[in-house]
Amino acid sequence: MSRSNRNPAYRRYMWRSLLISTAYIATILLAVWAIPDNAPTAPAYLPFALLPGIIIGGWVWAMARLLVELQDEYLRFLEVQKILVATGVTLAWTGAWGVAELFLPHLPKVPVFFVFPAWCLGLVVGQLVVRIRFGADGGCP
Repeated sequence: MSRSNRNPAYRRYMWRSLLISTAYIATILLAVWAIPDNAPTAPAYLPFALLPGIIIGGWVWAMARLLVELQDEYLRFLEVQKILVATGVTLAWTGAWGVAELFLPHLPKVPVFFVFPAWCLGLVVGQLVVRIRFGADGGCP
């Protein structure tokens, strides 16, 4: 059994992540259902459009909660490493693509909506970096 499966902070984080992920998908589906294609800008649609962003705030809260609840400083360090890699990957990609869009007018535009999913993929990259640098279980016995 890995160290993260035995740690109550990780178990709570996994449950929070599962609930928040479900809520995020549900709010995206709700927005798709409630807002017609090519809908005019209308105040009635705004809550449906903003709700997924509020849920993303919940995800950030869950990650911050994990950092607070982890008592082992080394495990906290590994989580911060993962978050920093994800943030770096996302900022590098969005910055490079944004500048490329400015100077290459035929390049496809990427909607801002994709920044959060890109950051989530960055977390996967961050996890891989941590595993490669520090071992399968963060180098912990």
